[in-house]
Amino acid sequence: MNDGEDKITSWFADQSDAPADKFPIGIGDDMAQVTADKGSVLITTDMLLDGTHFDLSEAGFEQAGYKAMAASLSDCAAMATIPVCAVVAVALPVKTPPEALMDLHKGIVAAGSMFGCYLVGGDITAWAGDGRFAINVTMLSKPGGCLPVRRSGAKVGDIVCVTGTLGGAIKDKHLHFTPRVEEALRMTEIVTINSMMDISDGISTDLKRICDKSGVGVTLDGRDVPLSMAAMESDDPLGAAMNDGEDFELLFTLSPKGYGKLIDEWDLATPISNIGVIRKETGISMVMKDGSVVEVVPKGYDHL
Repeated sequence: MNDGEDKITSWFADQSDAPADKFPIGIGDDMAQVTADKGSVLITTDMLLDGTHFDLSEAGFEQAGYKAMAASLSDCAAMATIPVCAVVAVALPVKTPPEALMDLHKGIVAAGSMFGCYLVGGDITAWAGDGRFAINVTMLSKPGGCLPVRRSGAKVGDIVCVTGTLGGAIKDKHLHFTPRVEEALRMTEIVTINSMMDISDGISTDLKRICDKSGVGVTLDGRDVPLSMAAMESDDPLGAAMNDGEDFELLFTLSPKGYGKLIDEWDLATPISNIGVIRKETGISMVMKDGSVVEVVPKGYDHL
């Protein structure tokens, strides 16, 4: 596994001397938390690049703007927080026409308006020479009906769940997904979620992050991993579901009792699947279709 991103993120966290009373959540979660006089706010930032996160020549400015905003909204969902507003900075190729920026704005606003998240500012700059389009969204949210859900709370015996279906997002979903903000807020109304994040880099990699933060391991049942139609059309459907990434579904853990209550009271259309159980022993293993057990090597996307 190329885990360069996780290693440098951990190093950054180790260097931080931000006081915990002012910054209860720092480097290493989907959002950071900052205390204020009358509560707290959460903040996240994400940069998306033409040629890495989308092909601008195919997606266009409107869809690129939508994806950038939606990716940050997905971070809000990952911690069950309520999106508030965002600022957006862009680096433009030379001679980008004003009409393209209007399309970009349309996509950004379309994503934000789904959850009452307003575009309130930003920055526009252009390359002096050759340069590809880049867009960076910085978003603020506020706690919902519970404390922000972190990656580090998984407990031995927890049920591991995902929303929706997984795999093959590159065919279309990575540009057109709906962030699971509503789902996250609803499930935390029903039960206590012990740990959660969104699936952006592939479940094999993202689940390892929850396990590492929580000091636990997991046994998955590959027969229960929900496969998307795009994954089922691939040469390795389960591998696509585990490693492709950019599904932007929720990956979360909760007690067996909580799982039963959640399923009994779940009233949204988005399906929830039980795919495994948290164990004391570290590492990730998976029961395959033939009943054999294999070790899962994280093969999701690494940004470095």
